[in-house]
Amino acid sequence: MRLLVLLALILVPGWAMGQEEIGNVAEGHAFARDVCAQCHAVERGEAASPDERAAPFIQVASTPGLTPMALFAWLQTSHPNMPALLLDEDEMRDVTAYILSLRTPR
Repeated sequence: MRLLVLLALILVPGWAMGQEEIGNVAEGHAFARDVCAQCHAVERGEAASPDERAAPFIQVASTPGLTPMALFAWLQTSHPNMPALLLDEDEMRDVTAYILSLRTPR
């Protein structure tokens, strides 16, 4: 019985999080074009970023095990060679939704 309760506690929050809306893909795309594209390849099909040190968004989206929470953390963490960019919560959700939309279905 304890095992079933433990499994429910582990699996249900993950299922629920996967079901909720992360952000607005179109708004995230617009933000990425306006702000991120100076350094990152942000469009689907772009393999090389303008700054070779900046990962293309398609590469970020294809990272094994990438979750919305991991992407939120990545967007809030400073990176070498990245300007100090502070995104508000809506911008983070929108950019996260856009990046995750670039994943290729398996």
